[in-house]
Amino acid sequence: MSISRLVEELTNWAVSQELIEAEDHVYCRNQLLEKLHLNDFQQPESVEKRELHSIMEDILDWASEQGRIESNTITERDLFDTKLMGVFADKPSRIIKRFVKEEKTSPEQATAWFYEWNKAIDYIRTKRIEKNVTWKTDTAYGALDMTINLSKPEKDPAEIEKLKHQPVSSYPLCLLCRENEGYAGRLNHPARQNLRTIPVTLNGEAWHFQFSPYVYYHEHAIVLKQEHEPMVITGDTFTRLLAFTERFPHYFIGSNADLPIVGGSILSHDHYQAGYYTFPMARAEVEEAITMKQFPGVTAGRVKWPMSVVRLQGEDRKEVSRAAEHVLKSWRTYSDESAGIYAETDGTPHQTITPIARRRGDAFELDLVLRNNRTSSEHPDGIFHPHAHVHHIKKENIGLIEVMGLAVLPGRLKQELRDTAEKLAGNHPEATLYEGETAKHADWALTVSEDRRTADVEEMEELLQEETGLVFAEILEHAGVFKRDEAGIRAFQQFLLAIQQ
Repeated sequence: MSISRLVEELTNWAVSQELIEAEDHVYCRNQLLEKLHLNDFQQPESVEKRELHSIMEDILDWASEQGRIESNTITERDLFDTKLMGVFADKPSRIIKRFVKEEKTSPEQATAWFYEWNKAIDYIRTKRIEKNVTWKTDTAYGALDMTINLSKPEKDPAEIEKLKHQPVSSYPLCLLCRENEGYAGRLNHPARQNLRTIPVTLNGEAWHFQFSPYVYYHEHAIVLKQEHEPMVITGDTFTRLLAFTERFPHYFIGSNADLPIVGGSILSHDHYQAGYYTFPMARAEVEEAITMKQFPGVTAGRVKWPMSVVRLQGEDRKEVSRAAEHVLKSWRTYSDESAGIYAETDGTPHQTITPIARRRGDAFELDLVLRNNRTSSEHPDGIFHPHAHVHHIKKENIGLIEVMGLAVLPGRLKQELRDTAEKLAGNHPEATLYEGETAKHADWALTVSEDRRTADVEEMEELLQEETGLVFAEILEHAGVFKRDEAGIRAFQQFLLAIQQ
């Protein structure tokens, strides 16, 4: 297929998606020719209507054959296709004006329009997200959402070698900085010509709202501070989160914790995650209510959840925020030797909160998840962290999304669970399970399948997925500072007494 035909296909596709007007067609075609280093164009007699993914793959293959892409790695192809899509991305000012116009009808309509625009411009890479494996697992805490993440491509060896020689750059300072908007990218920093952000004011400060390129749930958004400042959980955090839900009442918004081990992947830039999605934790019930004397308009309680959650609710946004700050300050200095909880050791603080805000009708609601990042010789990765015996499933930190009940599992699991299922369905699984990548799962797989062994590989794979969900519930229990046994619940109740005063 000729490059002229591909260019025409791509431009026609942009018109069909309303990324550009018909009057922009020739102009954008010429912009594409420039990006492709072409001086000639032959108008094709006819052009197919295909999906963006198919058109772009053919263009990238052509670019690789013609030397426009040097190494043809996933990263270099991503840099190149984002540069092409940037041709169709409207100026930030026009995107903001359209968003504000949609918001006058409703906040829900505004975010829906912006979400679809991000998918059309291929900032949200829907084709890759479709590769993710998803299911639900019923547990004692309700149905948990399970995802094996296959959307983020891994670096290949050639690319890793090239990165060693990549010049050091401090612009943009990090992946979340506002300066990423329109940035061309490089091998060690993704291209962002098709990134657009919406300004939002939170607590009198400049913040920006955008979507994640690899969404884990519907309208998975990132809300980032305009200034490059480190993450910190303070009373201002609660004020900002609740203010965001006032403007976007259909969204939840939450923050990762601000300490290593229990914090997010980027602690250097203050940011939150939001979206139009109801997580399993939001469906969990309060199993013990308390009264906070200083905040009569706020109801509080202990949530039935594997992690330790205090839920606050009230119609006065400021009072709910003040109550949350009171819980935070109490938790920062709280110790309970019987539960293995120490606020600090040798001056190093260990305790913080993962907060999540949402609306319940006219009420403002905050879930405050108590976190502690202590380590020990038995648990060097973290006492309140996935323990070693579940590392075959997951050993990464438990961040905001997983706190709320959506597992983001490593991509390796897709093939490993399939291979394990095939070996379990064989005649002599014990002889082969302990070989290769399935060895790490062998003991677990044999135990969970003991009474449910079948020769059907699909059934065995479904069983392993179900049991993986139960392991995830156990992982969340590991991350809970107050355990779900009698002693743990008594210890949690002692903390609730402390915050009632």
